[in-house]
Amino acid sequence: MIHLLFYPTKCNVFFTYMMFEVRVENKCIDIGEDMNVPDDFTANEMASGKVWRHLAAGGIAGAVSRTCTAPLDRIKIFLQVQASKASISDSFRYMLKEGGVSSFWRGNGINVLKIAPESALKFAAYEQIKRLIRQNQDRPMSIYERFAAGAVAGGISQSAIYPLEVLKTRLALRKTGQYSSILDAASKIYTNEGVRSFYRGYLPNLIGILPYAGIDLAVYETLKNKYLSQYENEQPSFWVLLACGSVSSTLGQVCSYPLALVRTRLQAQVIKSETVIQKDSTMTMGGVFKHIVRTEGFAGLYRGITPNFIKVLPAVSISYVVYENASRVLGVNMT
Repeated sequence: MIHLLFYPTKCNVFFTYMMFEVRVENKCIDIGEDMNVPDDFTANEMASGKVWRHLAAGGIAGAVSRTCTAPLDRIKIFLQVQASKASISDSFRYMLKEGGVSSFWRGNGINVLKIAPESALKFAAYEQIKRLIRQNQDRPMSIYERFAAGAVAGGISQSAIYPLEVLKTRLALRKTGQYSSILDAASKIYTNEGVRSFYRGYLPNLIGILPYAGIDLAVYETLKNKYLSQYENEQPSFWVLLACGSVSSTLGQVCSYPLALVRTRLQAQVIKSETVIQKDSTMTMGGVFKHIVRTEGFAGLYRGITPNFIKVLPAVSISYVVYENASRVLGVNMT
């Protein structure tokens, strides 16, 4: 409820819910999640090529934000794959002892590397799908059409870059000396486990796009229009956007986190042979779900979510500030 502190008592329920989203005129704040729906850009921005400068600024902001919050991200991944009830402090001490301070950034390089292709693919696919849905008609899209286009675009981009997601998880969980580089990790995984290992956890990852995109659109599209019509295009302040972006991210994580956890556990599993896969039900999405609930309870589906909550505020802050400055440097007019 912190966001209510910044507004007068006239605010109605639609205004309150609308503020759960932190986007103003195509400024999408990156917090390291990869399932959000792409932004819409105006015809002038498309014609002038400004859209690519927007995407470049977003990529720079995402890279800086993810690098600054990488230690929390690695702790989250570590907790996700642990069956024991290890705490954040336990994980912190283990990682520090095992690999030193630099170990907190394991897997961050490829996490940053995948921002550019993922954003470009998602945007390009989104624009093509919107054209197919509109069928050459010059009309605004409904919330359901945008949801469908965003979900499909997210699925396409995730399918293309998903091997990088698996590499990110394996590199984040690696022990000191296990892999010498990203290419070395890719080579060893391919040699020892085959090409299918690069798509482990793909199904829950793909399914997870739907609840995350649904929250994005349901909160943002409909309620934004209600707010803008009531307040005559008045733009909220940075601090309000910061508070509301944190709430928005939290809501999205709560709904999609169990799927993200199952995805990470599948990505982390080392495949020995096809025979092992057939005998071990915990090597499948349904098997992992059942195993977690049976051995760890329902709360086990949310292991590691606390570091995610902790990183939201700094991630949104850093991403917003860097995006704004990068946009100015790249010649994107900020309003």
